[in-house]
Amino acid sequence: MTAAPITSRALTDAVSPFFGDLGSKYMLDPATAEIGKAAGYSDGFSFYMAGRGGVLGDVDADVVYSAFMFFDHNLVRKMWERGTAVEGARKAGTRYAGAADAWGKAHLAGFGGTARFNELAQKVVDSVDVGGLSLFAGLRAEPLSSDPVERTYRLVTYLRELRGCIHINAVVAEGLSGIEAVLASQNGEFFAKLHGYQEPYPNVAHLAERRAHAEEVTAQRMADIYERSLTGAERGEFAALVAELKTAVV
Repeated sequence: MTAAPITSRALTDAVSPFFGDLGSKYMLDPATAEIGKAAGYSDGFSFYMAGRGGVLGDVDADVVYSAFMFFDHNLVRKMWERGTAVEGARKAGTRYAGAADAWGKAHLAGFGGTARFNELAQKVVDSVDVGGLSLFAGLRAEPLSSDPVERTYRLVTYLRELRGCIHINAVVAEGLSGIEAVLASQNGEFFAKLHGYQEPYPNVAHLAERRAHAEEVTAQRMADIYERSLTGAERGEFAALVAELKTAVV
């Protein structure tokens, strides 16, 4: 595929919102909850918490909270302990990765650019120094499927989690708590309720500038990663492949 070179910032601005949306699709799909239910999980949320956090290992819920951040602390503990009671953290993580693979196979089979996408995405993922990026580090340590379509989707989820970890660091650097960051974002109260935070909520209008700065830092850090890992021509090619992937999602 021949594509015009683009800047690293143009690439991250083009692909990050899509990766954020696509990479969470399997987490919200009832088919994933059914995989958990068949394995003995009482509800989809406990499978989500144990599965997504399972790559961190057999740890206290506070460790999971530190890696997730944007969920109510008590909710994380409740769902982590309920979920890991089923089969332990690492097995939950492996099962959840399998659910991601299954989702990719079911919804991305029409994407014809898997080989090159996987090659370029792997270059990005492998280039990252994982200092301070615990959840991404745990995910990256998991074995990838040999199936090219499943691998494509898993790499999308890795790039999503990479940005998420970087964003947490940026939010913490701004002195924001998890609930403040959630409330100061678009549709903040909706997501605060979804993530288990209890009303009444604090007024965070005065934090808008710090929240916006955290977003800008996140974008620039992702741009730095793309700058180091891909050439300008490869960045243009990767953007074109992502545009093709968008049209292939079922």
